[in-house]
Amino acid sequence: MMAQFLDIKARHADALLFYRMGDFYEMFFDDAVAAAAALDIALTKRGTYDGAPIPMCGVPVHSAEGYLLSLIRKGFRVAIAEQMEDPAEAKKRGSKSVVKRDVVRLVTPGTLTEDSLLEPRRHNYLTAWADIRGASALAWADISTGELRVMPCPRVRLAPELARLGARELVVTEDVAAGLRELADEMGFALAERGRAAFDSTNGNKRLCALFNTATLDGFGSFERAELSALGALVDYLDMTQKGQMPLLTPPVRENAKAAMQIDAATRRNLELTQALAGGRAGSLLATVDQSVTPGGARLLERRISSPSCDLGEIEARLAAVTALVDSDRLRGDLRAALKSVPDIDRALSRLALDRGGPRDLAMLRAGLGEAGAIAEILGSAAVPPLLETSAMALVGHEDLAAYLEATLVADPPLLARDGGFVAAGVDADLDAARELRDEGRAVIARMQADYAKETGIQALKIKHNNVLGYFVETTATHADKMLSAPLNEKFKHRQTTANQVRFTTPELTELETSILNAGGRALDIERRIFEEMRAALLAAAGEIQVTARALSEIDVAAGFAELARHNNWCRPVVNDSRDFNVDGGRHPVVEAALQKAGQPFVANSLGLEPAADGAAIWLVTGPNMAGKSTFLRQNALIAILAQAGGYVPAKAATIGLVDQVFSRVGASDDLARGRSTFMVEMVETAAILNQAGSRAFVILDEIGRGTATYDGLSIAWAVLEHLHGVNQSRALFATHYHEMTAMADRLDGVDNATVAVREWEGDVVFMHEVTKGAADRSYGVQVARLAGLPEAVIGRAREVLDMLERGDQGQRGAKTLIDDLPLFAMQPTPPRPAPVAKSSAVEDRLADIHPDALSPREALALLYELRELLPE
Repeated sequence: MMAQFLDIKARHADALLFYRMGDFYEMFFDDAVAAAAALDIALTKRGTYDGAPIPMCGVPVHSAEGYLLSLIRKGFRVAIAEQMEDPAEAKKRGSKSVVKRDVVRLVTPGTLTEDSLLEPRRHNYLTAWADIRGASALAWADISTGELRVMPCPRVRLAPELARLGARELVVTEDVAAGLRELADEMGFALAERGRAAFDSTNGNKRLCALFNTATLDGFGSFERAELSALGALVDYLDMTQKGQMPLLTPPVRENAKAAMQIDAATRRNLELTQALAGGRAGSLLATVDQSVTPGGARLLERRISSPSCDLGEIEARLAAVTALVDSDRLRGDLRAALKSVPDIDRALSRLALDRGGPRDLAMLRAGLGEAGAIAEILGSAAVPPLLETSAMALVGHEDLAAYLEATLVADPPLLARDGGFVAAGVDADLDAARELRDEGRAVIARMQADYAKETGIQALKIKHNNVLGYFVETTATHADKMLSAPLNEKFKHRQTTANQVRFTTPELTELETSILNAGGRALDIERRIFEEMRAALLAAAGEIQVTARALSEIDVAAGFAELARHNNWCRPVVNDSRDFNVDGGRHPVVEAALQKAGQPFVANSLGLEPAADGAAIWLVTGPNMAGKSTFLRQNALIAILAQAGGYVPAKAATIGLVDQVFSRVGASDDLARGRSTFMVEMVETAAILNQAGSRAFVILDEIGRGTATYDGLSIAWAVLEHLHGVNQSRALFATHYHEMTAMADRLDGVDNATVAVREWEGDVVFMHEVTKGAADRSYGVQVARLAGLPEAVIGRAREVLDMLERGDQGQRGAKTLIDDLPLFAMQPTPPRPAPVAKSSAVEDRLADIHPDALSPREALALLYELRELLPE
């Protein structure tokens, strides 16, 4: 057995080997040590190898999926070695023969299909990147849904595209892998290395033709050599990991790199599009806007948010669908009620294609196809725009298949086919007979016993069963002579005599015993055959079913956007070919949702960017910390993303000139693992923006230059703004604390000053969160520090230092003179200022004497008039 284990392990050295032994997957040697530590399970020993004990651990087969998920999340790959024959077959070759075993599947992060291993509302993409003489391409597939796509992708675009897809695994050549390890660690995807032969474009073309059973790929589009290389490597990797049991993939679709808004990894992280900075989905834009009620709709929404469209016709079609459902509460409500019953059609179909599905997957498809027909009727009863009309047409045509499944499957089938009991009664006569014999064997035996008692005249005759004789006829010893004499002995054959009983058998009883014992197995065999027939029928219609699933997801996303808009007072944006960016009363969707939960209002703000044909449009935003500058910057970027994703936006009105790139440099963070300070990270991200942003880009920059000396930071911020204005000519929001920069609005056309309003009250600062035209005259840093809870002594001392620095700056004195004038470390802490004694008013005095719970409505009204009279004139 160990020889067999080591032979299989040698062929899968880079994976943990789950070695099937009866009801357990066992691991040995280093695999056992690593798995025991990762899974926190007991590490034992069994036998010896080279004189040393063999480490061993194991997990039950029935609960292996949970352990697989833990291992995959911790970066392991797992090879599943199953028993390829029954142990009884192995014994025929000799008593010490080892059961044949082989790896049937290699489990990796990008090749998961089980529901328990996947997030239902997220795609699980396997990607492959190829480079052929400077031409590069990225291919990706989600084998749990069948999606297969490819696009040109130069090396500089690889990281942003992987971030857009949320890739779980990347297949590359061995020489490329070395340069991507740092990126893989940073973005959290697994690297899979394959030889150059796997990336041969000619072989890739052949693999794809064989997969889709075509002589040529021309019917799917025109693919470059690099694209064929990436697609071929991806298919080769799937063939290797799935051991020839290929997933059900749709024909490859070639994406245009310019068809979607470009958003780099840093911007996705800063804007928290699909994942919050704190980690997890909660608090992200996706979590806030996700009103979808189907898993497929949730995954489509994630793609829309991750890849907003740059096709005006497509955007307009999506918005028209949302508008139709916003305008009709009844239609939207009926659709969403029906969609709630739609299961995950794509993943159920994928499991069946990979032969990992069960009766419940059949039931899911039955329910999905049935609901599709009902939803088509709902849409057919209303006048809907083209996108919904096309989707409705894709929902029909499955009536016969749905009826077949409805008639064949029971209402609530078991999870596994081996459990049986999922085929409805009346479907197969042989199955019904086998079930009757299996389930009613006792009744059949009882009838036979009554017949034998009548035939022999022995009322005490019984039919019994044990593991040695099987079924037998038993009478007491007092009737032995009668049973052993003619004519009864011709039918009743003696089997055994004990002290008090005599036992017999009959040909009828022997035949019945065989039938009863085989009935369960026969029934299960018949059910398995019927299961395969249903599975084959579904796979024969897989292409049409996948189209239906996509249509259901499209309807779900439109209805979800409409529900969001209707209940949150969002507006339909105008997306056109201009470069204008005008938002009236815009709000940040995530912040507003959080404030609503706390019962607080969100202060809306407007933005107007109308650049000249060949110029920039930039707002230079000043104001204190915590006033809302960063929120204002982010909310406008999110409004552009939502608009081009095809949804309504949180505003009174919005006109968005098409945005092909969104860049964000917001927040402060370091990257110690890569030796980057906060300032260095800021500069790297800023450099990426200045080197890539075009005239249709929308850029938000927050406090550029803050991580270094004041004059260094000011000079960098100044130069960055000039570059954005003169070279990139982008639409941008530029927040800064360098008030000196507000003078640039007078020097550069297209640059306007804006500020976030604040008010001072008795030494404190009150944030109004209102963005208005103009420039701030100060930063209110000391007041904000006081709000943060700094000791009053520190606040008082800071005020004195600030006053002296400001007077020194006005007098143009040098820094050393200022420091000399400040007796630092010598001055005693300024005593805290006494809290001002407020004089109470007559109204306050009267209110202090009131006990509201004791007031009747009439007394309360009279009191209100009394308080009104106490107000000063």
